[in-house]
Amino acid sequence: MPCIMTTVKNFAIVLACVVLAFWGTGCASIRPPPGSQPPVVKRMLVTGYCPCQECCSWHRNWLLRPVYSSGPLKGQRKEVGVTASGTKARHGTIAADTTRYPFGTVMYIEGYGYGRVEDQGGAIKGDHIDLYFASHREAEKWGKRTRWVDVWSH
Repeated sequence: MPCIMTTVKNFAIVLACVVLAFWGTGCASIRPPPGSQPPVVKRMLVTGYCPCQECCSWHRNWLLRPVYSSGPLKGQRKEVGVTASGTKARHGTIAADTTRYPFGTVMYIEGYGYGRVEDQGGAIKGDHIDLYFASHREAEKWGKRTRWVDVWSH
């Protein structure tokens, strides 16, 4: 009869492998639309962001509530971690210039995986996308890169 600790340890290893596989390939539920045309491949500036005050231009007001620091919504309440399209930001969330890449556009970025345009930002214009990371450290580690990006129109 196997030791319970061995069973628990094996389960933990399998679970860690599943989590790492999911994390390394982007959000598992994001894929190109079924029956879609081949992607358009574009060279893009790819940066990283997280929900922190520095990345998302917000601060706490005198009531300690998060509010926008700049732009047309300056001073208005900010829901931290919620995208411009109303979804919860997570790995696979992309901020883009929605005049070029509307909400719902699916992209594949080497080194990040699949993502979907669900957010926008004041500094994100043209062929520049911003990839969501859970922490500021991860976003800074990604930095600023130029990548070939597969784009499936929505």
